[in-house]
Amino acid sequence: MNTNQQAERLANAYADAILRLSYTYLKNTQDAQDICQTVFVKLLTEPREFESAEHERAYVLRMAANACKDLLKSPWRKRTCGLEAVLEVPAPEAGDGSVLSAVNQLPALYRAVIYLFYYEGYQAAEIGKILGVPTATVHTRLARGRAKLRDVLGGADNERSV
Repeated sequence: MNTNQQAERLANAYADAILRLSYTYLKNTQDAQDICQTVFVKLLTEPREFESAEHERAYVLRMAANACKDLLKSPWRKRTCGLEAVLEVPAPEAGDGSVLSAVNQLPALYRAVIYLFYYEGYQAAEIGKILGVPTATVHTRLARGRAKLRDVLGGADNERSV
């Protein structure tokens, strides 16, 4: 049996069962479809021989359940949320004299790290990966950006002398 015939047989036999099982775990149709695709790719790239059709079905469903569990415990899933959740959160408005308008006045190098750190909540190591720079560079840009931001906001005048 060639790969196309095998893929068609697997899809006809198990697609609905995998989708239903995945949806019960994930409560999201798109994620369930991704799991279904992942399971089929794995089945086609790592062919196995089974004793019976029941054994094959049990193996396929166990593979789908394990893939769902892996997705649920992935760090990416824990740090993200659906678009529906963020529709209600408005973007920060930059008015005159606001901190965001001061951040927007900074040079691009400092503006990016300040924004990602304070507004988006990323850690320095994550910012380094996003921007493709070492973590030490991110720390340096944060420090220099804070100093420039202090100057823009007039922070030197507002500090108390001890």
